[in-house]
Amino acid sequence: MFKHFSWKPARNIVSIVLSLALLAGCGGNGGESGAGDAVLNVDIMSVYYTPEPPGEDNVIVEEIGKRTNTKLNITWVSPNNYGDKVNVTLASGDIPDLMLLDNAFTAQVRMMVQQGAFWDLTPYIQDYPNLMKYPEEAWINTKQADGKNYGIPRVRPVDGGSFLYIRKDWLDKLGLEVPKTTDELYTVLKAFVEQDPDGNGKADTIGYAGYVDQSSMGTLNSLQNAFVQNNGDWKLVDGKLVNVNLLPEMKDALQWLNKAYKEKLLPEDLATLKNSQAKDMLKAGRAGGFQDTVEAAWEPTEELRKTDPKADFEPLVSLNGYVNRDAGFFGMFAIPKTVPEEKMKKLLELMDYGASEEGSDLANYGLKDVHYTEENGIKVPTEQAKTDIVAQQALGQIFLKYDKYLRAYRSGMPDDVLERNKKIIDERAKISVPDPAAGLYSETSTRVGNELQKSIQDMKTKIILGKLPVSEWDNFVHELKSNPDLLKMTEEINAAYQQRTAGIQ
Repeated sequence: MFKHFSWKPARNIVSIVLSLALLAGCGGNGGESGAGDAVLNVDIMSVYYTPEPPGEDNVIVEEIGKRTNTKLNITWVSPNNYGDKVNVTLASGDIPDLMLLDNAFTAQVRMMVQQGAFWDLTPYIQDYPNLMKYPEEAWINTKQADGKNYGIPRVRPVDGGSFLYIRKDWLDKLGLEVPKTTDELYTVLKAFVEQDPDGNGKADTIGYAGYVDQSSMGTLNSLQNAFVQNNGDWKLVDGKLVNVNLLPEMKDALQWLNKAYKEKLLPEDLATLKNSQAKDMLKAGRAGGFQDTVEAAWEPTEELRKTDPKADFEPLVSLNGYVNRDAGFFGMFAIPKTVPEEKMKKLLELMDYGASEEGSDLANYGLKDVHYTEENGIKVPTEQAKTDIVAQQALGQIFLKYDKYLRAYRSGMPDDVLERNKKIIDERAKISVPDPAAGLYSETSTRVGNELQKSIQDMKTKIILGKLPVSEWDNFVHELKSNPDLLKMTEEINAAYQQRTAGIQ
């Protein structure tokens, strides 16, 4: 079967033809035509983040097809309207063999799961060794309400996710240590604002390029999490999930942020600032900290080093002993029940091949010495890779092995930064805290959760900006505790949590 097939460079055409013939003999065609050696046609819908999607004649798409005895017919959709495309496709009933559900827990997906629209993969996935290398969280957190898996996770690392990073060269210049607590961080950000860390003689630096939006804490989220010691809206307290906004630590977070805003450690326009504008502040050397994945800290560092070789943004390991652990997935690939069982198994074999070392490297990096060269174990893309659209942002969204250091490296990053990032990820892994409510379903939350979230965020923003006194938060929490929608959501979320942890099917 192709999941055990190891491909070698094409020096011996006869051996390749014989190998492919053997593959075809065991691969079958999923019941499509009855011919034992037929190529398996596979329709896939996925997202791309490259400027243009790979074409039908893409060299790597064809190469994967050769190695797996398949013909991949991929519908590429822009991330700008992927969610809309998913909704329309699901509603049409004409669902491709493998379809990326960017949000595995929409009301539409949940309803279709209940109606039996997708294959329950739970009894099958243990037969595919590379898929079983995905972290346990990836499979647990993609379970539906009945405790079963109806999709293959689009796997992501559980550590190295979005958290704070800070100007290490500014710390060194001012004789300060890397902060480990929110109190130490406050001292650092104040020094960044008041002690001219860039040495230009002007009071033009901001401590932290934070911003909020209408429904979330944006890049202030990690700071909030460090106080409430939780990632997400629900924290496990004495065996029950409690909304984090009801915790006393949330008020502590808002007081800290309000004080930081008053003392101009945060941008004055944080309620309207956009992500791109915040990043521009970092790249211009105006801000000393931000929130993003570990490897993303290299983006502003690389830009600053064009004029300042010592510039360095270093990701923090934790704050107040806390760092979040991610869910291990970003959407999932579902297989509709219209696909025959035999073909469904072949699709799992295909995805298992894509999760292997060989399949993942082929999809993400292409052919060695054509699309990449290897230097000290690091794959460096060539210009041909750009021409052929070979990237993790394209085929790598479908086929990807699990790599806990995926968020350690970016192209052009020097070895010392890469090794430091790996150590930071290892240190985070020792203490990182998962979101206990990831993937849990509440009907009330689906119905009114967004509006409630906006009202909560509106109150937080007003308090941070000083438009309302911090004492108003106490009154707001008192009202929240008796809010019928939040009470119902709490009841439903806890029921879903108990069902999942008890393993009820």
